[in-house]
Formats: sequence, structure tokens, C-alpha cells
Amino acid sequence: MSAINSEIKPFKAQAFHNGQFIEVSDADLRGKWSVVFFYPADFTFVCPTELGDLADNYAEFKKLGVEIYSVSTDTHFTHKAWHDASDTIKKIQFPMVGDPTGVICRNFDVMIEEAGLADRGTFVIDPEGRIQIVEINAGGVGRDALELLRKVKAAQYVAAHPGEVCPAKWKEGEKTLKPGLDLVGKI
Repeated sequence: MSAINSEIKPFKAQAFHNGQFIEVSDADLRGKWSVVFFYPADFTFVCPTELGDLADNYAEFKKLGVEIYSVSTDTHFTHKAWHDASDTIKKIQFPMVGDPTGVICRNFDVMIEEAGLADRGTFVIDPEGRIQIVEINAGGVGRDALELLRKVKAAQYVAAHPGEVCPAKWKEGEKTLKPGLDLVGKI
């Protein structure tokens, strides 16, 4: 079964956010657009580059009403220690969710069981709690926050404009398509 348009499953977890430990649940992802950004582990190599890129672009996501939740199988305590130790991770203002039991990773089907770690999975969730975008990368392939931002804008546009779709490489303000018989074979 495809994850697209599926509803997120229930979860509760502890997170490190703006110097505090907080509880995050599936309810927090409802009512607004959210990005759930899974990564393998704190204190590693590709992960801080990705999270730093998200931190550098976080204000742009917030302008769109989007909250980012980074998730790994580390604890919220480990997230705090990494935050305190790394200049890159100190920039993070979004919740860093701990998933040491792997419940959230399994809910989103990104758990690498033999390693106890998460795949590099990105999920864009609409305000109704439905998954609109799924991207899963191999462990050695980092993601790009600006490309994710472009995809979020496209998903929000399509949600706000029924009957329109965004073509490849679509950017905000560019022409969209209205699927219909008149376009068949013309693109």
C-alpha cells in the first residue's frame, strides 16, 4: 500500500526543542503542514550537514506555516548533548524528536531493523494528517532543504488549487497545468 494520502499513525515521544524537553505526538502534526525528517544518528557525518541545511532554511518553512520535526532513534538527551557540542546543530530551532524504541520509524516504515537506525526518510504531511510527499534516500546521500522547500510549496499549491497540478521543476509563481483532454499528447 502506498504511503501517499495515508493518515499518520499515533505516537508520543520526547523531543529537545529550544533548550527544553517537550512531548511531541501525532496530534502536533495536525492542523498545519509538517515535515518529518528522519536521519540515522546524532554525532555522525551526513546527518549534521542535512540538519544544518534545514536550520539555515527554517525561517522559509515557517513563513509557509510548516513545522519541521527531525527524528532519529537517539534519545532526547542525546539530541541535547549533540546540540550543546556542535556549532552546526546549535542552529536548530525545530523539535529534535527522540525515537529510541523505533515506534515512529516503524510507523513511517523507515526503520533499518538490523541496525536499529532510521533511513533518510522525508515526509510532508498536510493539515489533515495525510502524507503528501515521501522521499527515502540511501544512507550516503544527503538531502537538499531548498528542494524540499520547493516540493512543499508545490504540495501546498495543489492543495489550495483543486484541478491544477505542478509540472517538473515548478517554482512558485510559474505556470501550472489543468489536466484535461486538450492536454493529452500536447505536452
